[in-house]
Formats: sequence, C-alpha cells, structure tokens
Amino acid sequence: MSLNEAQKKVDDWIKLYGVRYFDPLTNLAILTEELGEVARIMVRRYGEQSEKESDKNKDLGDELADLFFVLVCIANQTGVDLEQSFEANLSKKTKRDADRHRTNDKLNKP
Repeated sequence: MSLNEAQKKVDDWIKLYGVRYFDPLTNLAILTEELGEVARIMVRRYGEQSEKESDKNKDLGDELADLFFVLVCIANQTGVDLEQSFEANLSKKTKRDADRHRTNDKLNKP
C-alpha cells in the first residue's frame, strides 16, 4: 500500500467509524502517548531495562501501527501529502548525507 492509499484508508475509517478527527493538538498528545508505548517496549525488550511480565505480550508491530495511524491522521487534517513529503525528505537526506555515515568512524567500528 502506498502512503497516499494509507492516507485515504485512514480518512475513510475516520468518516465511517471515528465521527471526525480529533483536533490537531489532541492528536499530537495521542501521538506522544503512542510513542511512549513504543518506547516502553523498545527500552525493555531491546534496551537495558528488564521487561515486566505485563509487557511481555505487547506487540511492537501493533504499537508502531497505532503510532502510524495517528501520524496519518495529523497529516490528513493538516493537508500534508505524506508520500510527496517522504520522497522530498529522503532526497534531502540523500544529498546531505551521501558520504557522512560511511565516513563516520563511530559507525565503522566493529
């Protein structure tokens, strides 16, 4: 699915089930909350904190999808074309960082 298709699917879902979009600042708070849930899994599963028993069945993919859904909501309600913006951003990064990471001694240590 393309990013444009994802934006349309989210918009259709909101119209069918969500009544309306939450206002942008509420969605920003929800995005932050969802990011916290992803962070909790990451730090406990892949970081140095031990994983609590209650977190062991958490699905990282599901939490990332929650985060993506809210991000798409924000894009939709603010008129951002994520596909176009992502392509432009990737092009910017490619030009800016063409050699930066390959020549970074910190990244090239075993």
